[in-house]
Amino acid sequence: MLKEDRTPVSLRIDSVSIEGELVVPEGAEAVVLFAHGSGSSRFSPRNNYVAEVLRKKGLATLLFDLLTEEEDMIYGNRFNITLLAERLMLATQWIIDNPETADMRIGYFGASTGAAAALQASVEVNSDLIGAVVSRGGRPDLAQAYLTKVHAPTLLIVGGRDPIVLELNREVLQRLKSEKELAVVANATHLFEEPGALEEVARLAADWFTKYLSKKRKGAAASPQEKQSRIAQ
Repeated sequence: MLKEDRTPVSLRIDSVSIEGELVVPEGAEAVVLFAHGSGSSRFSPRNNYVAEVLRKKGLATLLFDLLTEEEDMIYGNRFNITLLAERLMLATQWIIDNPETADMRIGYFGASTGAAAALQASVEVNSDLIGAVVSRGGRPDLAQAYLTKVHAPTLLIVGGRDPIVLELNREVLQRLKSEKELAVVANATHLFEEPGALEEVARLAADWFTKYLSKKRKGAAASPQEKQSRIAQ
């Protein structure tokens, strides 16, 4: 079993703090940031299961809350994709500034509305910064204005018994211009609660990330000033 370093993370923005945990397996050269779905949090059992599988493949993971408890009580915030994307960008900047992860390739794993936030953030942070995106039962259609601008290779994972979301993802697949794939998990519903369904999600995600995050990020050895400017570009 790989040795893991666990670091509590507190990201300050304006008057609020969002909490998370960075876990880095020994020898990791890439990190995956998780953007959870509406009404969920960094404690999502499904995302934590996927994260555990990714770490066994040597990938670092950052699970964090996109919203504070107070913000999450406002239902509209859960579908405020711009707000969620901004929080994901904040976490991305923290990864760039953190010495342990500064040279790592970056991927996004988004579930439900978090998938839309992941795609939007992948465009807004810098088109070359994010190496791969994976969506689990996601609503990437909520990032319509950004779909044709996505550069990161994108995997859309949907349950075969989740017809509405499946159709939405098929439409999104047609709009994406990056490397892309739609993976349908047979007999799975929206939450992938069926035996073996979540395991298949984790396997697909791990394969996608290890394929596209195998190289260090372009310009990873840049100065702190250059790193700071990447998000603003």
